[in-house]
Amino acid sequence: MQKMYFIAVYPPQEIIDEIKTFKTDLALHYGNSKALNNDAHITLFPPFSRDPELENDIHTAFQKIDTHIPPFEITLNGFGSFPNPKNPVLYVKPEFSENLNQLHQHVIRQFSFNTYSFSPHMTVGYRDLTFENYLKAWEVYGDKEYKTSFLVDKILLLRYDGKWIPIAEKYLSEK
Repeated sequence: MQKMYFIAVYPPQEIIDEIKTFKTDLALHYGNSKALNNDAHITLFPPFSRDPELENDIHTAFQKIDTHIPPFEITLNGFGSFPNPKNPVLYVKPEFSENLNQLHQHVIRQFSFNTYSFSPHMTVGYRDLTFENYLKAWEVYGDKEYKTSFLVDKILLLRYDGKWIPIAEKYLSEK
C-alpha cells in the first residue's frame, strides 16, 4: 500500500498555535474543520504517493537537496485566498522571499517528477469550506491584520501515517 509524502517549512510552535486560533474560528463560525487536522506550514513540494519500499530513495533524494542557503526570515503579513468556487482556500500570506523561491527551486531539482506552480501560503481554511462560507469568512479575514515572522533554518520531509509526521529534516547552511 502506498504512503503519502511531502516537503515543507514549518514555523515555530507559537506561530502554529496562533494560526490554529484562525482555523478554530473557521471551524466554529464557517463550518470548516478539515484545516484543523494539519499544523501550519509552507509546502515546498506537494503530497505525492510512493511505495514504502521506495522510502530509502525518497530519503536519498531529500538529503541531496541543496540547502546551502543561509537561514532566512519569512514575514507572514495578513491573509490571502484562492477564490476557486469548487475548492476555496483561505490562508496566511507570507511576504515575497527570494530565499524561499530559491529553496523551492532546489527542492524541485531533486523532486522534478511533479510540476506545479509555487504559491507560498499557510492554509487556514480549505476542503470542507463551502464557497458561500468562504465569502463570509473573506469579509472578515480580507482586511484582518496579522503580522509575524520566523527564521527558516531547515526543511522537513513528512509521511502520512494517520497524520503527517516528520521523518527527516535538513538544515540550511552558509556553505
